[in-house]
Amino acid sequence: MRLSVGAQAVVVAVLAMGMAAPVANAQSVQTESVGGVWDSVRPVVDHTAPHDDQSFYEVPDGVDLASTAPGTVLRERQISYHVAALPTPVQVTQILYATTNARGGIEENVTSVIHPPGPATGNVVSYQSFYDSLNPLDNPSRMIAGNRSLGGLIPAFETTFIAPSLLAGHTVVLADTQGPDADFAAGPGYGAATLDSLRAATASPTAAVGADSRIGLFGYSGGAIASNWAAILLADYAPELRDRIVGVAQGGLFVNPVTNLRYAGEGPLWSGVVGMALVGLSRAYEIDVDQYLTEYGQRVLADVRELSIIEAFGRYENLRWSDIVRPEYPTPQDAPEIMEVIREINMGTRPAHALPMFVFQGAGGFLEGTPPGGPGVGDGDGVMVAGDVRTLMRDYCAGGTQIEYREYPYLSHVLAAVPWVVEGQMWLEGRFAGAPVTNNCETIPPGNDLSGN
Repeated sequence: MRLSVGAQAVVVAVLAMGMAAPVANAQSVQTESVGGVWDSVRPVVDHTAPHDDQSFYEVPDGVDLASTAPGTVLRERQISYHVAALPTPVQVTQILYATTNARGGIEENVTSVIHPPGPATGNVVSYQSFYDSLNPLDNPSRMIAGNRSLGGLIPAFETTFIAPSLLAGHTVVLADTQGPDADFAAGPGYGAATLDSLRAATASPTAAVGADSRIGLFGYSGGAIASNWAAILLADYAPELRDRIVGVAQGGLFVNPVTNLRYAGEGPLWSGVVGMALVGLSRAYEIDVDQYLTEYGQRVLADVRELSIIEAFGRYENLRWSDIVRPEYPTPQDAPEIMEVIREINMGTRPAHALPMFVFQGAGGFLEGTPPGGPGVGDGDGVMVAGDVRTLMRDYCAGGTQIEYREYPYLSHVLAAVPWVVEGQMWLEGRFAGAPVTNNCETIPPGNDLSGN
């Protein structure tokens, strides 16, 4: 949290210096200043644990991965849970398993099954991290194993989010939802990695997750991408898990990329996410995004291609589509390969699912510098669009999903995470206890068109 405040202070200072300068120059000064801060911090923070056997993350010799069923355990190990490279008494089973990437291919991935320090309830909290990075070395599994990186400070911070579940006696399953290549923003891959991590944890002889263990999905921001995509894919991809999942508690949801591009790109703090998403999606879906980019756009994507959200936050001011994409592609709809991927990851084009949900959304994005969007966008939390979340939840309600929806007009993306984690955990405890599902579908206001056209 201290680092984020420092980043914001740098941004404010840079903006103050560049108020009279052209926008492009202000962006350059801001980018160099914020980038310089992290370039100086990174060598101090980064640490490779000498005890972490790097071969664990590789597919074992003799395994034909392409013909391996998703959820298959490839190898596992027992380690201590580390926070910022410091060991704790909490024990972890780490599993290398097979999963499906965004293109439908089979790849390896790692999940960490974190054992409660006291008596176990038999319940499982599937916690999806918001580590949001384009660098595989920031994956939560590596941080839990004792490594440390600048982007990996987020999983270390998230220890405070999972600690109450562990103290309550629940096992926590925490997958590297972006996979081995850090495919940021590729939602279907996140969902498959989440479901296959639960399959692997159940199949593991040492993870102590039973075939009848009840599961709650829990995630905010990037973790909500994984949680909701797991719910979307569940019926077709992993139907054997359906009766075990008691509900989904999520917040700060990324729904329709078209409106997110328009909204997040208008702010001084979250604009870097636009560049990160283009890199992550071009990597995940193997598209040549450079053919669409301006010279400036190519510089931006080259700059962010291995960054974490910590380093991208505040790095660019007002990173708009028109700044980074050539004039012959005035909208995403005019760039065929990009638009095909956007349609693929648009949650609003998928049918409703039946899992009960607790959904928390801020709409006070002005607190983080992002002004309300124009027609068809409206308010957001600084990076996610509230109107998109409203429509998605109304569509789910119409399909029979039981939803408890909360929207707060004076909470931004970062601020909303605090009450979300408290209320979300309480809501999941209710599901584990068998309490009746709460529902306020009739109070959700109308939102945006999610067709993506």
